[in-house]
Amino acid sequence: MTFPTPLLQTRQLGSLRVHAIQAGGQRLDGGAMFGVVPKVLWSRKIEADERNRIQMGMRCLLIEHPDGLVLIDTGAGTKEDQKFRDIYGMELQADVPEQRVDETALEAGIRAAGFTPEDVTIVINTHLHFDHAGGNTRRSASGDVVPTFPNATYIMQAGEYEYATHTNERTAASYFAPNFVPLHDAGRVHLVDGDVEIIRGITARKTPGHVPHHQSLILESDGHRACFLGDVMPTVHHVPLAWIMGYDVEPLRTLESKRALLRDAAAEHWLLVFEHDAHSAWGHVTPDTKGYAFLEA
Repeated sequence: MTFPTPLLQTRQLGSLRVHAIQAGGQRLDGGAMFGVVPKVLWSRKIEADERNRIQMGMRCLLIEHPDGLVLIDTGAGTKEDQKFRDIYGMELQADVPEQRVDETALEAGIRAAGFTPEDVTIVINTHLHFDHAGGNTRRSASGDVVPTFPNATYIMQAGEYEYATHTNERTAASYFAPNFVPLHDAGRVHLVDGDVEIIRGITARKTPGHVPHHQSLILESDGHRACFLGDVMPTVHHVPLAWIMGYDVEPLRTLESKRALLRDAAAEHWLLVFEHDAHSAWGHVTPDTKGYAFLEA
């Protein structure tokens, strides 16, 4: 396994300073990641290992906002055992001075950006799968589940919280209660419903398909816009409209979420932030004969 690089990438979006932080690496089955797209096509874009897994990242976004430090998604965290980490090919330790043995690369990246986990005031989850919300909480020295970001309010879609706490045979493997239920029970969660401005210039946009209540986050500052995609388009290789994950519970809804999102992103020259791409943090899209094409930022 290799850790996706770099750990930290920083850029300006209008008056907002944003930091893309790799919370860790993971390897998932390439066929599952590309659904009905045959391997003969997707393997031209990204290489699979001997177990048919492709290298992915778990990128989070830290935003220096005038009203406080905002973090979008939290990676997988440290609560799961080594067997679990091996199944999903997880690499959580970055080889940097800021890395501590009891933390993931997310905390190291926050420190590399000049902050601490205690500085984060708002955490927003695109959805509550373990590789997006596992870092919401950690285990204390006594074994209790506690907030990783002790001074933060956690923002989630109300429908997603309901979905995550009422799983079935298809969804139970992705939702782990310790990542979000203790926060809710402690009054640390603020549930939102649909498209809503969470804080000035940061708006939730429902992008269903991967799960029914998935949200992407739109950032706007001084006429510039960016979108943190979450799992509606996990990598740059998922920009083509038909390239949709097999993990999505409603793939035809994903298709329509992508179509609307890409139309707006191309028309308004949004910066798109890719959560699971191991190497490309962000870029733009342009219309082409197959729908849309990715352009490096």
